[in-house]
Amino acid sequence: MSPELSFAGLSVLVARVRPHTVATVHALLGDGARVTVAATLEDLPTSLRDLAERGLVSLDPGADPAAHDVVLRGDPTTAAAVKPGSGVPEERPRTGTVTLLGGGLGDPGLLTVAGIEAIRVADVIVHDRLAPLSALRHARDDVHVVDVGKIPRGDFTPQERINELLVEHALAGRNVLRLKGGDNFVFGRGGEEAEACAAHAIPVVVIPGISSSIAAPALAGIPVTHRALVQGFTVVSGHVPPGDPRSTLDWGAIARSRTTVVVLMGIATLGAIAETLVAEGLPGTTPAAVVADAGLPSMRTARATLTDIDVVARREGLGAPAVVVIGEVAALDVLR
Repeated sequence: MSPELSFAGLSVLVARVRPHTVATVHALLGDGARVTVAATLEDLPTSLRDLAERGLVSLDPGADPAAHDVVLRGDPTTAAAVKPGSGVPEERPRTGTVTLLGGGLGDPGLLTVAGIEAIRVADVIVHDRLAPLSALRHARDDVHVVDVGKIPRGDFTPQERINELLVEHALAGRNVLRLKGGDNFVFGRGGEEAEACAAHAIPVVVIPGISSSIAAPALAGIPVTHRALVQGFTVVSGHVPPGDPRSTLDWGAIARSRTTVVVLMGIATLGAIAETLVAEGLPGTTPAAVVADAGLPSMRTARATLTDIDVVARREGLGAPAVVVIGEVAALDVLR
């Protein structure tokens, strides 16, 4: 199908069954179309028959083209949204879409295939500082790129303005890509952005990314779970320290959880976090690690006890972006 056309929400009639029809129908369903095939069950190849029997496509050998938004005839690469009988493309105003893409760590090689394709077809890309920006080489030459990156304790674009940008461009009919590092739904405020779009009836597509809470330790040789050591892990945000009125975390429960503790955005508050965990009963001798710049050539790892990890990380000059790992697994380096 033509890559610049969106069939989301449209009623599409596939007028003929040909060798390429299987791929066409799957692509239409993936795009959110309501598909009718002008054929009987016996006329269909096995894979299409399966879709019909599962109720994913409708069959109507005598279908009226005028009853559908789009009729596909012949070669799907030249298909267009055509008013039945007119033979010319129909101009139809439409709302664009917003794709929330988790870019994973800084290494563009860790992007998903779906993520790269989303970059290729985007009209507008709104990105953060920690997104794998070298992957933007896959974008179209005419793409509009908006940098809303936040520097720790420095310049930033308010989240409300980011929401407005996504909505404004989508309502103008553009396909908007929101590109962030890690995963949008793990301390990425993707939920807020999705809600802002939903308030304006803007379709949202989510492409998950590799969360740094798992990937950064893995690249440092630290498995966050290990059958012989720990049966779970807890991921928390350290952007506000324990005792801060804005904190909603129960650090006592975290200290008693007997899980690996992974702290994101906690390098600046690490000293207070370590002190609180020890005060809540976690032994000061518990292994801890800080993984900075995970996935980049500049990646570095520091290891120490929980009592000493803040001092060691500072001495070695480790700063954001960094992931803190606390627990027995932090002493491991299974890649060594």
